[in-house]
Amino acid sequence: MRAVLDVILIALQLYIYLLIAAAVLSWLIAFNVVNTRNQFVAMVSDFLYRITEPALRPLRRMIPSLGGIDISPVILILLIILIENVIIRYVYPNVF
Repeated sequence: MRAVLDVILIALQLYIYLLIAAAVLSWLIAFNVVNTRNQFVAMVSDFLYRITEPALRPLRRMIPSLGGIDISPVILILLIILIENVIIRYVYPNVF
């Protein structure tokens, strides 16, 4: 059972990295640092959008607009960290 919890913790940590990568790439695209006409950039951007958008969409509906600033990735990262801490502090020690 601890191995399953370890895999869950690793997956949550990986998802945090994907959220950060998606946010940074969106900034780079918005400021025209990278061009989405480049096939590699377009593929990476599409992959990150498809991976992160299902989790971010409900948060974006609940959070009011802050004038072009999207804080939904930050809130999702904080929620993932909370879930990780609950697993580490309360679930993991009680598994035999």
